[in-house]
Amino acid sequence: MSDLLDCTDPATRPLAITAAARAVSTGSLVVLPTDTLYGIGADAFNSAAVTSLLAAKGRGRDMPVPVLVGSWHTIDGLVSAVTGAARDLIEAFWPGALTLVVEHAPSLAWDLGDARGTVAVRMPLHPVALELLAETGPMAVSSANVTSMPPAVTAQQAYEQLGESVSVYLDGGEAPAGRPSTIVDLTGPEPVLLRAGAVSVDRLREVIGGFDGEAG
Repeated sequence: MSDLLDCTDPATRPLAITAAARAVSTGSLVVLPTDTLYGIGADAFNSAAVTSLLAAKGRGRDMPVPVLVGSWHTIDGLVSAVTGAARDLIEAFWPGALTLVVEHAPSLAWDLGDARGTVAVRMPLHPVALELLAETGPMAVSSANVTSMPPAVTAQQAYEQLGESVSVYLDGGEAPAGRPSTIVDLTGPEPVLLRAGAVSVDRLREVIGGFDGEAG
């Protein structure tokens, strides 16, 4: 049976985090709150767990799973090189609602789907997510919903869609943003906006000037 654990009470949250981290370490799926939406997560380096995540969502390998990290510095070990634009965006918006698509280090032994050598990575601004990531290391995390269904903004909404496919649900209250992260692709010579989301495009332009294909 799935466990729905309260993380809104500081007295019980450490035990909930420990239970979720244990589940991740055994290859099980967990649902966690973030600053944007609720996410369904697994050990990023456990290919069977990532496959289970995709199956729970009804999602194909053609839509690779993003990765959440718990600190700025984690990305240095995940990517081939951190560009100037990436560093500027990280310093301006992490932790926060900005996902960066970068080329991952060839040495990484993970399988997130048909990512063609890239990874979408983000550091969330949510205490429960950060505390869990501190225990687990990088996690493969996608929105906690069945594909084509509305994304969950509460743990209960996630359970109603994902049910017993998830081992532990961490209930951190309603997700504060209620909308997905903004996604910027940094794998080419110029940044490309892939999705407008919780971080406004105007704020991004203040940091990097503009995007590939935009008029000057």
